[in-house]
Amino acid sequence: MLEKIIEASIRNKFMVILAVLFLIGWGVYSMLSIPIDAIPDLSDVQVIIYTEYPGQSPRIVEDQVTYPLTTAMVSVSGSKVVRGYSFFGYSLVYVIFEDGTDLYWARSRVLEYLNYAQKRLPPNVVPALGPDATGVGWVFMYTLTSDKRSLQELRSYQDWYLKYELTAVEGVAEVASIGGFVKQYQVTVDPTKLLAYNIPLNMVEMAIKNSNNDVGGEVIEMSEMEFMVRGLGYIKSVDDVKNIPLMVDKKSGTPVYVADVADVTIGPLMRRGLAESNGEGEVVGGIIVMRYGQNALEVIENVKKKLEGLKQGLPEDVKIEMAYDRSSLIERAIDTLTESLIEEMVVVALVIIAFLLHARSSFVVIITLPTAVLISFIVMKMQGINANIM
Repeated sequence: MLEKIIEASIRNKFMVILAVLFLIGWGVYSMLSIPIDAIPDLSDVQVIIYTEYPGQSPRIVEDQVTYPLTTAMVSVSGSKVVRGYSFFGYSLVYVIFEDGTDLYWARSRVLEYLNYAQKRLPPNVVPALGPDATGVGWVFMYTLTSDKRSLQELRSYQDWYLKYELTAVEGVAEVASIGGFVKQYQVTVDPTKLLAYNIPLNMVEMAIKNSNNDVGGEVIEMSEMEFMVRGLGYIKSVDDVKNIPLMVDKKSGTPVYVADVADVTIGPLMRRGLAESNGEGEVVGGIIVMRYGQNALEVIENVKKKLEGLKQGLPEDVKIEMAYDRSSLIERAIDTLTESLIEEMVVVALVIIAFLLHARSSFVVIITLPTAVLISFIVMKMQGINANIM
């Protein structure tokens, strides 16, 4: 069989050369377009369900959220393991599928069962799917620092400016914010004053909720022009919260405002962790999570370009620094592979020349080795396998 292949190749030299050139071109295209990463992704195909249940203990979260979700996900087609974890105020459910299952097909199946399972959850509890990423999707991280601004201001820049812009970058599944303080209006109610005015706590909550809203009306036509009638009610300052009316005092006939029964301030949301950089103090940071199946090197480069453009919209004293960048590891892995191939070709060529005393025979190896590597890239491209250290 081997002799016939060799004879056929000798008789059809031109076709063999064309085939080799075609494979080399196809291999180069596959090598340039294949997803590149430094860390092999050995994680299972999984879909994460994240559900918030604020203020509830892990036992309540387990009974009312985690248990109904896990029992509903057991029957999802293709799933092999369902794991539920309950914490203070939130629940995590991991649905792990059989190897080879398409991730987006799995997410669509979980969504179907989630619509049914949501009926068994408490009111106003809405589960959500985690990002379409894997366990090695954390590819880039940056920090925000300033010698003039507080951590609260830096966190606002991250949450309301950088996060939305970076989420739109191709291949980014999620931009997670860490560190700093989340700004919020804090209403500290005085129980004694509530008792004096005979006002229940839920009345204060409903009054603030109803007062933070814009309402629309009809239009008024005047002089052949239409004027829209709107009620502007969004809260924009601490004074807006203080001046929200709660009731009218029956004895004096005067209105009772939030400021009469509570202290209103701007403060930070309660934290359960912080971010520190190089032991030099707290910082605000952002974590870039790559979407499943994307080219890590390309995603990181796109994020870097986007950050360079976003720097122009930040104050001059706010600096963006790189905290973690996997592209350097990827580039070193590529350099190692390139050096190894060159060394192998040179060593093998020298060995053949030394033992066979024939220089032309060494060219066979020099051409065969890189061609075989390029053909392997073709197979990897067709099977959807990314190029990594392994």
